[in-house]
Amino acid sequence: MEIKNIKVFVLNLTFILNFLVFQFIPVIAAPIPTNGVYISSDRIANIAEIMEPSVVSIETENEEVVEFDFKGLPFNEEFFEKFFGVTPKAVPKKRKVTGDASGTVISSDGFILTNYHVIEDAKTIKVTTEDDKEYTAKVVGKDKFSDIAVIKIDAKGLKPAKLGNSVATRPGDWVIAIGSPLGFSNTVTLGIISAVSREVPISNVDFIQTDAAINPGNSGGPLVNINGEVVGINTAIVGRAQGIGFAIPINVAREISSQLIAGKTIPRPWVGLAMSPLNPELAKSLGVSLNTKGIVVGEIIPNSPADKAGLEQGDIIQRVNGKVVTSPKELQTIIRAMPINSTINLQILKEGKMLGKSVTISQWPESGMDLEE
Repeated sequence: MEIKNIKVFVLNLTFILNFLVFQFIPVIAAPIPTNGVYISSDRIANIAEIMEPSVVSIETENEEVVEFDFKGLPFNEEFFEKFFGVTPKAVPKKRKVTGDASGTVISSDGFILTNYHVIEDAKTIKVTTEDDKEYTAKVVGKDKFSDIAVIKIDAKGLKPAKLGNSVATRPGDWVIAIGSPLGFSNTVTLGIISAVSREVPISNVDFIQTDAAINPGNSGGPLVNINGEVVGINTAIVGRAQGIGFAIPINVAREISSQLIAGKTIPRPWVGLAMSPLNPELAKSLGVSLNTKGIVVGEIIPNSPADKAGLEQGDIIQRVNGKVVTSPKELQTIIRAMPINSTINLQILKEGKMLGKSVTISQWPESGMDLEE
């Protein structure tokens, strides 16, 4: 009987000891895939430290005309003209306007990549490097279409950023945005790529979308992957939206900046028309079958290639160089791949008849006109 009780006691003790041992053994995480990357605060901090010398703060200064406002005053413009012989509007007042932005160093001898909208109307451009040295920058070249600009400072021994390959980016990839939002230099934020090739109505470039915090002043700063490579140039945020920022793919920025530095004219094929997809509502209003495929011509800029070719609002473009097109994006892609002065052949449906039109591609007239396609 005693032997039996001893055996039961030993069994119970063994069970209890095993239970206690396993309670205190640390859980071993699954191994990280060899093709993955481990994210740690040290890794992010190291990348930020490496990138710091390659990011600059930019301060611009400009003048804007301020018109006299009679609102709330007991007299109007006619009163001033009658008693003083001149109105306040006849003597416009100017005031200085400053702006803060960021830039990405792309060469050791002072070439810096930033946004067109940052320096567009700037009278003076001041650059501050990470060692607090200040320089006056000059504009080397700018491209409104892509919102890319290159400026230069008289400096040597700068550390250029390592440029990556934006084509290799994927939604879900970790990224770091670095810049000077609201004047706070070298601010670092972490996020992921939310989408690639994101179309934005106000732009002519397909953006990288990220949820890394991008605020006013981040424009021109780098969007960096976790290998320390620049994959985009931060450019914009969506008003009233949280966690939505955009960056110009670095492959686009690199190509444009190299041409600007070389002093080349960047070819921008243009035909001068606005387009819409042919949806059921438009098909009904144009009196065509709901099964009709194509692109509806909207506004046409006077004296543009489309205007000279005889296109009119309401025309339905169905084929371009023999290829069926069903969306404005398809036609945009074809046009932008065409050389300047080349011709595209359109098949259009107009008032129930098929017509052929030839349009000669021209260079985008940057001053005063936008690319509507």
